[in-house]
Amino acid sequence: MSEHGKNGLTYSDAGVDIDAGNLMVEKIKPYVRSTRRPGADVEIGGFGGLFDLKAAGFTDPILVAANDGVGTKLKVAIEAGIHDTVGIDLVAMCVNDLVVQAAEPLLFLDYFATGKLDPDQGAAIVSGIAEGCRQAGCALIGGETAEMPGMYREGDYDLAGFAVGAAERGQLLPAGDINEGDVILGLASSGVHSNGYSLVRKIVELSGLNWNSQAPFNSDQTLGEALLTPTRIYVKPLLNAIRKTGAVKALAHITGGGFPENIPRVLPKTLAAEIDLGSVPVKPVFSWLAKAGGVAEREMLRTFNCGVGMIVVVPDDKADFVAEVLAESGETVMALGRMVTREADGPGVIYRGKLGL
Repeated sequence: MSEHGKNGLTYSDAGVDIDAGNLMVEKIKPYVRSTRRPGADVEIGGFGGLFDLKAAGFTDPILVAANDGVGTKLKVAIEAGIHDTVGIDLVAMCVNDLVVQAAEPLLFLDYFATGKLDPDQGAAIVSGIAEGCRQAGCALIGGETAEMPGMYREGDYDLAGFAVGAAERGQLLPAGDINEGDVILGLASSGVHSNGYSLVRKIVELSGLNWNSQAPFNSDQTLGEALLTPTRIYVKPLLNAIRKTGAVKALAHITGGGFPENIPRVLPKTLAAEIDLGSVPVKPVFSWLAKAGGVAEREMLRTFNCGVGMIVVVPDDKADFVAEVLAESGETVMALGRMVTREADGPGVIYRGKLGL
């Protein structure tokens, strides 16, 4: 008999604990159930998640799909030992990309991979994913937990998410009638959201602070807590504004690449967004990052949201109405600028003034 046969190796000996995986499934079932919505009676344990578009109220829907991750913000969560909010970021990064096309997020699936599964840590992460799904109004209909020893260092994990939304045919954004003179509104971000964290971590390292230090820009939180503020989910306020006003022409989610990379994605090639930087409500976290890292204004603008997580393009005569509806939903709204004619080979975003860093 071979040596292996004598030793009677098990999967557990190789570093994978099936019992830990089963325990985590039991722990997360209540979180998953909390995301039920019309179209999805969420119970995990099958091979695939089901969704009934007719029960959700759609007659002739176009499906819109998006996937994303949390990026190196996960390293902050791991090193700070705070795991119950990054799931909100995971959902936010996907569903905010759906709503910019006027799609209502319907379902979400997650992928959680780690070197050694800690059921309590995994459950904390999924509790955040469920919270994000509730905020977005979508059902968590399934997911995958992968324990992969040797692939990840002990304590490390990664997250990926996949969301599907729907809009009735003919109602997708951006609309084809964006014109010169249309107003650009901005919706305030909750903080750094989930982009630029490789630079954030470098700045923290240079500052000599650690995640348990008092945040220099917020005396009520540690640096880890402040930098783990979850990404704002704009879904319900934006869908409400789209449906109530009928005046939203385009939306842009301000993620990695900031204004210059994200706004032109929804504009005709003949138009540019003229942004008054003085009207951007720069949050203290961005001022601290800029100063502590010696980061130039243009680099801040192409790395971070700088205080604006979503852009809304509306007709001039409807701007006040749309802003009012968004404010009633709890959004902080600011007028950022206007659409102008784009010069040949000119940039899609033109800046006026300076950021209040």
